[in-house]
Amino acid sequence: MTNYTLKADAVTQIFGRRLIFDNINFEFKSGNVYGLAGHNGSGKSTLAKIIADIIAPTRGKIIHKLNEEEIASEKLHNHMGFVSPYLVLYDEFSAEENLKHFAKIRGTEFDTERVNFLFNEFDIYNRRKDLMKGYSSGMKQRIKFIFALLHSPELLLLDEPTSNLDNEGKDAVYKMIKNVSEKSLVIVASNEETDLSLCTEILEIEKFKPNK
Repeated sequence: MTNYTLKADAVTQIFGRRLIFDNINFEFKSGNVYGLAGHNGSGKSTLAKIIADIIAPTRGKIIHKLNEEEIASEKLHNHMGFVSPYLVLYDEFSAEENLKHFAKIRGTEFDTERVNFLFNEFDIYNRRKDLMKGYSSGMKQRIKFIFALLHSPELLLLDEPTSNLDNEGKDAVYKMIKNVSEKSLVIVASNEETDLSLCTEILEIEKFKPNK
């Protein structure tokens, strides 16, 4: 198991005059699944973006460490896999071409054996050569998972992971989460009870709002 830790130190986010959340503190460790819970618009995705270093918090900081050594912001993508509804795939490319393109951007080797293994795990191996424009929204969601898992990340961050998935797709995701969490740190941002049922600990966003 990897020794990956994620710490939030007094993280506060304000958009304009609106306080999204205030003074969030936590420490997450590998070998566990953690949940970020709250209703739609509560700030789950905002916190996920802060954790992924897509946006900066108004106050406070997020600290990523691997084996007790802090990970620099520009190196974070080497250690993290991220799945979210707002990640964009290229419709004019095939699924396989999308993955090759993203691997090149990330600066990692395209491991054909691992890619084919993941295509099989998510039951879309026979569609790997098809253009993305012919994919359903659920199939595109599966491709996002494959992309996130290509480099065997120590941190897997999932924002609304089962959106657009049928029951078979959800089962594949839940199996994957259980397997990955044996060695890595997994964070699930969701308001779906079945998603959160996998978590060993849940952070309720509502508790970090005014008058809560």
